[in-house]
This record gives sequence, C-alpha cells and structure tokens, in this order.
Amino acid sequence: MRCPFCNQENTRVVDSRPVEENNSIRRRRLCDACGKRFTTYEKVETIPLIVIKKDMSREQYNRAKVEDGVLRACYKRPISVETLDETIDAIETQIFNEGEREIPSARIGEIVMEHLKDLDGVAYVRFASVYREFKDVNTFMDELKKILE
Repeated sequence: MRCPFCNQENTRVVDSRPVEENNSIRRRRLCDACGKRFTTYEKVETIPLIVIKKDMSREQYNRAKVEDGVLRACYKRPISVETLDETIDAIETQIFNEGEREIPSARIGEIVMEHLKDLDGVAYVRFASVYREFKDVNTFMDELKKILE
C-alpha cells in the first residue's frame, strides 16, 4: 500500500478491526519512510451490478448516485454523518442482497424511500417528490397522507 503523503510503498498495518454492518476491515497503517499514519478500508469485491434505467438503458451501479440522492434529501436535517453513512450502507446492502445481477432503478428508488421513511419524514418526502415526479400539490398531499397514517 502506497503512503498518500510521500508515495512510498513501505507501509505496515498497525491495527485492524472489522467495520460493523459494512462487511469490511478498517486498517490503520504507518509509513516507514515519513512516519505518518493513515487509514484504509478493505472490502469484498462483488459481482458488478447493472442498473436498468427508466429508458431501459443499462449502466453499472454507482454508490455515489445513491449517496447524492440521500444527501440531497437530508440537506439541513438534524441527521448525523454517522447515521447517514449507516443508512447508505444499509441501502447498499439491501440492493446487493436482492441477489440479481441487474436491478431496475425503480427498485433502488423504492429501497431508498423505505430507509428514508424510517430515518426522517421530511427527507422521505423530499426524495419521493423528485423520484416520483409529483405533478401537482394533490399528488404531494396524497404522499403526505400516506406518511401520517
């Protein structure tokens, strides 16, 4: 592993521990050349997941798109970074646990909404309003009524 500070290859692991709920290992490393410490995460590589978009085109799954959607929905909400990370990890785990090599983007949107509904009502409505493309206030109110029930 190259040191991100001095680019030398002589680094060693000083501490390893599993990351909860993430199926990865956190490794604390020390560079022998410059003496600085840094952290790496080792994660099992999965079979590439293909997302089938609304227009039936296909593209490789991109975690950053899920993160972006969740972060936009939770903008200025009282939700900690740790909780957001845990939620995104849970969403991704559920997506990969579907057991398919291809998944419709609509299914990913539904999974995200399930998790946001439990996390924060406002974030859920924000995401749903964009995802479900509310056309008018009545559609928006129908979704709000579902939450209030």
